Amino acid sequence: MIDYADKMIRNKPLHGIFTAVPRRYDLVNHVITWGLDKRWRWKAARECLASQPEKVLDLCCGTGDLAINIARLAENGVELTGVDYSRPMLAIATQKAELLAKGRRISFTYGDADNLPFPDGYFDSIGISFAFRNLTYKNPLAQRHIAEILRILSTGGKCVIVETSQPRLKLIRKLFHLYLRWFVFGLGYLFSGNRGAYHYLAESAARFYTAEELKEILATAGFSQVSFRPLFFGTVGIYVAVKKEPPGFSYKPEKRS
Repeated sequence: MIDYADKMIRNKPLHGIFTAVPRRYDLVNHVITWGLDKRWRWKAARECLASQPEKVLDLCCGTGDLAINIARLAENGVELTGVDYSRPMLAIATQKAELLAKGRRISFTYGDADNLPFPDGYFDSIGISFAFRNLTYKNPLAQRHIAEILRILSTGGKCVIVETSQPRLKLIRKLFHLYLRWFVFGLGYLFSGNRGAYHYLAESAARFYTAEELKEILATAGFSQVSFRPLFFGTVGIYVAVKKEPPGFSYKPEKRS
């Protein structure tokens, strides 16, 4: 029997895409990035652990690659969790973790990014690997998604986002967009048979925010110390945003007599 929350998740626009593509999802990701996505997630995993967190979340974990990288790098005692709203992807993530996580336990949880099943301030570090675009690109719940990340992140905790970006150089940007719309879309469609999924991927990546725009969005939402590290000519990058104070906090100086 499907409960109300599960029904609401299934009615979301992108849910069908991420339920349909898992069978060759990893293969397509590796091919369209020339295998570099593995290195990028490894760098993001290291950043997630840089402040020695006790509890780490892989948000929108998909098939679990970031969570597994974190598990392979983390010291004993770090609590690792992955959450996603695609049950087929979670099933693959669980199987992969049993083989690749070097015996480290990862708790994979079914849940939605606009109503995460965790207490306030629970995680010291949150990683998001090529999913932040899905949470914010033309998404009416974008503000809600960012607010939920802030809610479950502890004060001083880090949100690490590895995501596509817009290269600064005009020529590279144009070539990148051509690559997305022809090679990525064509190959993804050929391998998966899912035209809609890879049309969305190509268009959302081509039209996504610049690094400066996304940094401003994160800072306005309530993060501080937002930084961006470009990778592969700026087509991809790693954002690190720190939660310094609760959302809505504003400092009011005392009146002096």
